[in-house]
Amino acid sequence: MRVFLDGIPGDFAPGVTVGEVVRTLMPDQAPQIMACFRQGDVLELNHPVETPGEMISINYLHEEGRRIYERSLRFVLLLAVQRRFPDYKLRNEHSIGQGVYMEMEGHRLSAADVSALEGLMHDIVQEDLPLTLERWTKQDAIAYFKARGDLDKANLLSYRPFDHFNIYTGGGISEYFYGAMLPSTGYTKVFALHHHAPGLVLLLPDRENPSRPAPFVSLPKQMAIFAQSNYWCKVLNCSTAAGLNDLIAQNKLRDFIRVNEALHNQSLADIALDVINRGARVIFISGPSSSGKTTFANRLSIQLRVSGLEPRLISLDDFYRNRDELPLEADGMPDLEALDALDVPLFRQSISSLLSGQETPMPRFDFGDQRRKPDPVMMQVSANQPLIIEGIHALNPALHDGFDPRMICKIYISQLTSLNLDYHNRIRTTDARLLRRIVRDYQFRHTPPETTLIMWDSVRRGEEKWVFPFQEQADIMFNSALHYELPILKTISYNILQQVSKNTPHYVKCSRILKILNYFLPVSPEVFNEIPPLSILREFIGGNTLYMKDKTSQMMADWPENLG
Repeated sequence: MRVFLDGIPGDFAPGVTVGEVVRTLMPDQAPQIMACFRQGDVLELNHPVETPGEMISINYLHEEGRRIYERSLRFVLLLAVQRRFPDYKLRNEHSIGQGVYMEMEGHRLSAADVSALEGLMHDIVQEDLPLTLERWTKQDAIAYFKARGDLDKANLLSYRPFDHFNIYTGGGISEYFYGAMLPSTGYTKVFALHHHAPGLVLLLPDRENPSRPAPFVSLPKQMAIFAQSNYWCKVLNCSTAAGLNDLIAQNKLRDFIRVNEALHNQSLADIALDVINRGARVIFISGPSSSGKTTFANRLSIQLRVSGLEPRLISLDDFYRNRDELPLEADGMPDLEALDALDVPLFRQSISSLLSGQETPMPRFDFGDQRRKPDPVMMQVSANQPLIIEGIHALNPALHDGFDPRMICKIYISQLTSLNLDYHNRIRTTDARLLRRIVRDYQFRHTPPETTLIMWDSVRRGEEKWVFPFQEQADIMFNSALHYELPILKTISYNILQQVSKNTPHYVKCSRILKILNYFLPVSPEVFNEIPPLSILREFIGGNTLYMKDKTSQMMADWPENLG
């Protein structure tokens, strides 16, 4: 049979493995290839190829390649923990830079502990232990994890609507990692451990140079907001997908929603008080895509009004340059994420004029025509009217140049979910934000999921370049994640996502999200009524009264006619 790998043809007998095809057709690149795409599926290196067709190689520069490497490296770390600390459980917490922060339940790791674990991991890599894929029945998998004390995983698998699971075994332990793996521990040579009390950071290969571990990046403010979110999870007694499913099955989700929203309300009130105490005249709000920046800005405005202020909202989107003036990406398409897509000098001039008390023409951008409207809106503010400025570039120092730092308050907002699938497998914040965006784009921008999936890589590149580098400069951070949101989003999106063709080049992103959603129970439509109209989640699922036309005003205008 004829098989193509990245366009290179070769003839093989049926049953040849993907790895053998790679080593035959691309021997020089083989050490960097971790798997292959074929018709929307990810094929592991040990996967047999039974039919002719085309395959595309996956290396570490590809998002899926990085995820495969990370899963396999986490298996190596679990083996090291089993050898050094057999009585303790390691819990994956969240990403930090190009690494993953983890803690050990019941044990505060010392620098010596982390160094010992790193040494054991290098030993396990040298042993090149095979990671064998086995197909277990649901009953056998649940029984195994219960006997091992991993009740979180056993409980979660009991909710999944499948009879069999792909379990990986190596070095005397078996694990379920929710995705493709490498053939053996010897493939994970590049890594480092960094002590970060009370836990550690598993550092992955550097994306710029995968032959070396990524450097540790200190993000104390992000760590603090994750710690707060983890605390909320413990207060709510719901840290995993299985815990959330228990609430749904026991008809307790309504109360869970109320408490989640109350915690958001409390945070917003605290942030408003902080802003007032700072005496800020300009409040900059930034965050990555689908964080809920617009709703947050509006809700902060409401909180400030409670204290007698009259904030004015300004969107950085209105300072976009005309489409024919935009910078271009490498493919020749306009780069909407770049700072130069905004008219920064006009922005600084306009804000300075407002702060000096002058009546100022404020631009308006027409996204339909991709041009600035010819008629600006005149605006003038007084001392008790702080400006709330929202946009992805709001924390960029270029926008603050020339302003008194004492007049500025910078806020970073992101969806930083702390809900894990189980102790060893986290839900990535990127996937949660992508799901939010798919739902919003489909419902309110008439954008099919395929288009959102295609755009996502460009959006992510923009975030890496223009948003994340400035997050630690924020004075305040707000986590917009709602621990109940994934089952809600599943109810809306599941059938839509299943319609995405496997032939779509970006189907792998859709497949990842569907795998996550498969672990959550659906929610009855009546529960949606419990979500408040000003909830950040309403920005994505609909029903947020901040964005609805005021039908009451029209009714009042027609009142005499309505009386007949």
